[in-house]
Amino acid sequence: MFDFIPSFKPFESLFRYLSQYNFWTDFVAFCSSFNGFNEAMLFKIAEATDTTIYMVALSGFWGTIIGLPIGILLYATRKGQILECSSANFGISFITNIIRAIPFVIFIIWIIPFTGITMNIFTGTETYLGKEAAVIPLSIGVAPLIARMVENALFDVPKGLIEAARSMGATPFQIIYKVLLPESLPLIINSMTIALITLTGYIAMAAAVGAGGLGQLAIQYGYNSYKPAIMNTVVCILILIVLIIQYIGNTIVKRVTHH
Repeated sequence: MFDFIPSFKPFESLFRYLSQYNFWTDFVAFCSSFNGFNEAMLFKIAEATDTTIYMVALSGFWGTIIGLPIGILLYATRKGQILECSSANFGISFITNIIRAIPFVIFIIWIIPFTGITMNIFTGTETYLGKEAAVIPLSIGVAPLIARMVENALFDVPKGLIEAARSMGATPFQIIYKVLLPESLPLIINSMTIALITLTGYIAMAAAVGAGGLGQLAIQYGYNSYKPAIMNTVVCILILIVLIIQYIGNTIVKRVTHH
């Protein structure tokens, strides 16, 4: 469950491949002119970038698996909706709001016991350290955000479409699957994009549980060792990751938008 593509090391592999060529020596020499940079640091940056992408992708996937059905239930159980149930809506909304109210840096430490138990169940090792363990709080932490954004996306579906489906005898599941989700798909994908960008920021705080990644690299070498060049490099890489996520999200939204 949490060992997603264990050999996922594209940038580290790329750097090792490039290191076979003559220009690599000149590149390392140029980087070494900046405080804190050497060949070992370049590989650490590559490894941290791989770890960050790994956690964003896997946490985004599990966060969506958790948050999407919760968002649908938040919408469907509201008063006047297809699965109206005030008590269920209140309970789901209450739990969602509690998790959202806890700052993530506190939340990730608060659920350390649950993280350890979950890791023990799926991997046989009761630990809260490492990128695999960090996926658990990251997924749970981003799920309420996804749920609320999905709920808001569903509100934009015209009520006339829902009523038309009801009048034709569609079941609640059919309305969700054939009306609500297709009509709100562009907004849902846009919500997923925002969630992935939010996760990129969360990962910096995941350094509190030894998750690794660019956040921990920035804190350990950029801040604690006071090496601004490393800190600035990490910031630039994070900005680039966010821009790529936003670009991919916008491209998908354009393709699925009804014209």
